[in-house]
Amino acid sequence: MSGETAPGQASGEPAEAERRRVRVVLVDDHRMFRAGVQAEIGETATTGVEVVGEAGDVDQAVSVITATRPDVVLLDVHLPGGGGVEVLRRSASLMGAIDQPVRFLALSVSDAAEDVIGVIRGGARGYVTKTITGADLVNAIFRVADGDAVFSPRLAGFVLDAFASSDATPVDEDLDRLTQREREVLRLIARGYAYKEIAKQLFISIKTVESHVSAVLRKLQLSNRHELTRWATARRLV
Repeated sequence: MSGETAPGQASGEPAEAERRRVRVVLVDDHRMFRAGVQAEIGETATTGVEVVGEAGDVDQAVSVITATRPDVVLLDVHLPGGGGVEVLRRSASLMGAIDQPVRFLALSVSDAAEDVIGVIRGGARGYVTKTITGADLVNAIFRVADGDAVFSPRLAGFVLDAFASSDATPVDEDLDRLTQREREVLRLIARGYAYKEIAKQLFISIKTVESHVSAVLRKLQLSNRHELTRWATARRLV
């Protein structure tokens, strides 16, 4: 009935979702995934989340984030154009704004330690995997908007190991030269995948795989995939 008052709610007092909105931009290179997240969390009257923009690559992401100045960006780690870390790098001034800081929550299928540590080092406030439920994701968005740090339970240990331990692995300048996509290709090459298998796994062309391998070899000053495999194994990236 329209005249009823929700339990614990004073008469005439708006519901929590009506009192507050968190403006969100979705950044993911899979359009169908963005549509799924939009359907899951985008019923603003119910969730309090208002999706104000979407992007599928780094350049689009930076443009949309700059134009909309959302409260929270749901950021995929692996994006065309340099990955989530590049979006963070190019959004540093927005993250540091005093009046209306833009906060980032990584939402990725990857649970690799280097991915988690990379985006947190880049300035993201949290990292959750795509197995998260819609209700938990909404909760994480609100917490990040409030300045909290949010992690999927298993991933919090990576961050503690990297930033709280005196034995934390130092920054690898060679690895930092690689984009997120180049790191993906590097790991798969080191695991013995053929170019065709890598292309299928990453949903890119064989020619694109070849281009990434060439870029990795050039940046790391290596000659062939055997040297690349040894390099990756030595850094426990395999």
